[in-house]
Amino acid sequence: MKIRAIETFTTQFVCFVRVTAEDGAQGWGQVAPYFADITAEVLHRQVAPYALGQNAFDIAHLMDIIPDREHKFPGAYLRRAMGGLDTALFDLRGRLEEKPVCELLGGTPGRVRAYGSSMKRDITPRDEAERLKRLQDRHGFTAFKFRIGAECGRDRDEWPGRTEDIVPTMRAAFGDDTALLVDANSCYAPKKAIEMGRFLQDNGISHYEEPCPYWHYDQTKQVSDALDIDVTGGEQDCSLVDWKRMIDGRIVDVIQPDICYLGGMVRTLQVAKMAEDAGLPCTPHAANMSMVTLFTMHLLRAIPNAGKYLEFSIEGADYYPWQEGLFASSPYTIDDGHATVTDAPGWGVEVNPEWLAKSTYKISTQDTHA
Repeated sequence: MKIRAIETFTTQFVCFVRVTAEDGAQGWGQVAPYFADITAEVLHRQVAPYALGQNAFDIAHLMDIIPDREHKFPGAYLRRAMGGLDTALFDLRGRLEEKPVCELLGGTPGRVRAYGSSMKRDITPRDEAERLKRLQDRHGFTAFKFRIGAECGRDRDEWPGRTEDIVPTMRAAFGDDTALLVDANSCYAPKKAIEMGRFLQDNGISHYEEPCPYWHYDQTKQVSDALDIDVTGGEQDCSLVDWKRMIDGRIVDVIQPDICYLGGMVRTLQVAKMAEDAGLPCTPHAANMSMVTLFTMHLLRAIPNAGKYLEFSIEGADYYPWQEGLFASSPYTIDDGHATVTDAPGWGVEVNPEWLAKSTYKISTQDTHA
């Protein structure tokens, strides 16, 4: 079955992709959020020409040849655009076969333990602890992640003393049966990262994400070698060559690919398999309520080295106004600390027609690329 058309529905922040096969069957996917309008143009210019007229079921082949055809552009935008095609084709196949994507991948529907993921640094430690405690009481979360340091902060905190305050404040607010994770977002040089890591260990933190500038693997390696805490990372990495280097070099203890940043499900499965062979767990990055969290839920129900939990953003319209109204009905609920992958075909979600009507539309067909 050949691909007849690729459509995008876009705002600056979100781009949904619809693929139509020659028999009229359709599937929905999404490129990575943020500057999604730029990624949409890359999809039409540098991905669609190689996909139109090709076998809609041979997703792996398309994800293999497109980087070769566009070898002068090995960076993030091309991979994000590829992810839009990949995820739409998985939905297409799932709908045709009346199976959820997780089942196409060899898994089963069911529950996934979630951790509540805070994105905020402009919040006092006391207020952060109180709002996470309310969420635990309401939804049963057994794990939370909060932010330390400043994003790419060069050893600086968001404000002086915040990290030294929030870590013990959070530990005191929650019992030992609640796992606590932190994200440093590339804040520290190795010396400071190791010092901070020991402080985290002393306070019962179990997950130390992206302690050093993520592109300096040698720096992160120094930190992971020096500490007992799980050092984690990988959300920004979109090169399979870099992923092999990261995994073979044991740069981190837990890998965190982002399905949308990496280029879709096929490529993420390749990275997860590399990690499985190396004995490393995979806890993907999924930091908002667009489709990326849904993709991640299906992946975690299918891979043998799935990490302990799903990242589940706790931020709403006050933080991410663009994620409101994306779907006809929300695919995301947390019950007793778990999200659920249903047995609905494909991704099991419908994009909101009202949102689509307000978006910027573009279509690529074989005629437009002849």
